[in-house]
Amino acid sequence: MSTIAQQFGMTDALHTLGVKAINDGTSTGKNHFASGEILESFSPVDGQLIAAVKTTTVSDYEKVMQTATEAFKSFKMMPAPQRGEIVRQFGEKLRKNKDALGKLVSYEMGKSLQEGYGEVQEMIDICDFAVGLSRQLHGLTMHSERPGHRMYEQYHPLGIVGIISAFNFPVAVWAWNTALAWICGDVCVWKPSEKTPLCGIACQNIIAEVIKENNLPEGISCLINGDYKVGELLSADKRVPLISATGSTRMGKIVAQTVAGRLGKSLLELGGNNAIIVTPDADIKMTVIGAVFGAVGTAGQRCTSTRRLIIHESIYDKVKDAVTSAYKQLRIGNPLDQNNHVGPLIDKHAVEMYNKALSKVVAEGGKILVEGGVLSGEGYESGCYVKPAIAEAQNSFEIVQHETFAPVLYLLKYSGDVHNSIEIQNGVAQGLSSAIMTNNLREAEAFLSVAGSDCGIANVNIGTSGAEIGGAFGGEKETGGGRESGSDAWKIYMRRQTNTINYTTSLPLAQGIKFDL
Repeated sequence: MSTIAQQFGMTDALHTLGVKAINDGTSTGKNHFASGEILESFSPVDGQLIAAVKTTTVSDYEKVMQTATEAFKSFKMMPAPQRGEIVRQFGEKLRKNKDALGKLVSYEMGKSLQEGYGEVQEMIDICDFAVGLSRQLHGLTMHSERPGHRMYEQYHPLGIVGIISAFNFPVAVWAWNTALAWICGDVCVWKPSEKTPLCGIACQNIIAEVIKENNLPEGISCLINGDYKVGELLSADKRVPLISATGSTRMGKIVAQTVAGRLGKSLLELGGNNAIIVTPDADIKMTVIGAVFGAVGTAGQRCTSTRRLIIHESIYDKVKDAVTSAYKQLRIGNPLDQNNHVGPLIDKHAVEMYNKALSKVVAEGGKILVEGGVLSGEGYESGCYVKPAIAEAQNSFEIVQHETFAPVLYLLKYSGDVHNSIEIQNGVAQGLSSAIMTNNLREAEAFLSVAGSDCGIANVNIGTSGAEIGGAFGGEKETGGGRESGSDAWKIYMRRQTNTINYTTSLPLAQGIKFDL
């Protein structure tokens, strides 16, 4: 274990979470079985090997699916409030393990320790939400046109829910899905990112304790590890009625086609190209806070990270100076040290994409306002630390039209009224998160209207990044259209059934049709 890891108690954290030098990468609630190749996890914080997992083979995968299928038979019969009690216990385990799991998230993924703790808190929050929801899985009662008939609808569990998650939120997005799927009566098979496999092992170990303590079938929670080939097994499997996939738009299109080809359902949370509109009536101080955190938080590796700042020409220079000045105060370094604002990118490939984006914006005619670059020397040995950069650009630039998963912020200028800025905001293929900074009620309402933002998330006087679990999370267009977490997102994890009951001695037909025998 490296000096940094020892300094911040990673050895104890890994021991608490049951993460060893080599872990089985295929597991269910109690038993572990894997026979694939070794997948090593290196920390972007210091470049050191943390631990390794065995990957899932086709044979291993089949064992997992058989175990999950068998578990569903009994789990679906458990009353929803009792399933909610299981989720409540899981939430309590997370509270006890928040420090250890938060540290692992920070060390394996590279986000700040505060963000690591925040991610575990999201898991706790969704558990609390799901517990209450377990007593509210409601249907509707409708009036029938036929006398002596009653109509209603109800929701039943789907079966096995397949979850494919990304490295940037290695534990929270899984919890968003599983907490709701479990109270709905589904069982889950999770493929975490191959870049953060140890976070998956840790979470599986925590829920395994709850499963064992309640003498429940082990297949309620299953884990498979490996690269995209393992994800392909899950996406193509007819035994999995729902695939929830988080990642790039490119990946999502492949998953969507595969799942649609077998007439399954997919819940997609894909790329974002998020913008903040800054109008002449904006509070500049609030704007700077929202824009800077949105652009550099998690080193720009959130799907809701702020990529574009669309500023009215009358205040453009003022906002530009304020934001570029704020960047001078950023501290880049070990994310486990809470004095630092920005940690590393996930790996060298992400660094390469960052460098290409900066070269591309200049080649297209943009101007660099805050220089980027890769940091080296003491504390930056992993080669994954980069400087958050700012560039002036046009929305029509090809590089601006695409999502770069790194801390690169583009400043765009608009003239005229708020509708012109909304047109720029909507002028990209992605539609996840959006925001407007204004104290003008008419501008705010225009932004939120049917002619306003075309994103799944639209905020007023807060940034694009960060979401509470009470609201449904997701986006439109090439973001995939999925919704997770709060509101009525639970419905996608269940199948809807319409029921009609005739409590008379006659059999009238709908629409007045006569069929006498």
